[in-house]
Amino acid sequence: MNWRDYWNQDTPIYAGERHKLLHYRLVANEIIGLIPSPDAAVLDHACGEALFADRVAAKCGHLYLCDGAPLVRERLHERFGDRDRITILSPEDLATLPEASLDLIVANSLLQYLSLEELRGLLKLWHGKLKTDGRLILADVIPPDVSPVTDAKALLSFAWKGGFLKSAALGLARTAFSEYRKIREEIGLSQYTQEDIVDLLEEAGFSAERMERNIGHNPARMTFMGRPV
Repeated sequence: MNWRDYWNQDTPIYAGERHKLLHYRLVANEIIGLIPSPDAAVLDHACGEALFADRVAAKCGHLYLCDGAPLVRERLHERFGDRDRITILSPEDLATLPEASLDLIVANSLLQYLSLEELRGLLKLWHGKLKTDGRLILADVIPPDVSPVTDAKALLSFAWKGGFLKSAALGLARTAFSEYRKIREEIGLSQYTQEDIVDLLEEAGFSAERMERNIGHNPARMTFMGRPV
């Protein structure tokens, strides 16, 4: 099993429905805060089920939702397939988007599931699809010194504030014996230093800067902004 296969199924990654809703609401609000104008074209790459995509679409001109898992795309079509301002894409569909057509690309919690070669290929693709004044956001990047224990503490803190602490604790125990743990041990998660990401962005033709805080609930991870040079 690879990571795409893993996400093409119901997974125990969320502690419960409340965790899932709060996660997607948080990410949607973060993306809304990054939209540069009401007529902007926005791509959410590796969007997952994007439960609040309608709120994001209401704040921009058009929203493209891209995910590699067919099951996820099927659920996106069920939820948003009739929305004029939302288009659902597979990763292979991205090449069909016009060059220099996007104002904002957000890739949240994606890099850890990519090989270095895959990341370099996507950076090149994203660069071509962005307008000259567009922005690329790489979020939830895992530094080498962040352990699963740190991730667990961040989740429990989020759960405490969100009112699902008990289910989060049970979810962590469940994850410890799940396919996620097994595939993480077998394949691993890609981790990068700040210098690594800056170098990769500059190599792909972007200026690069680290943002003050990470998108999402985990402050130990990193978010970067790239602008086409």
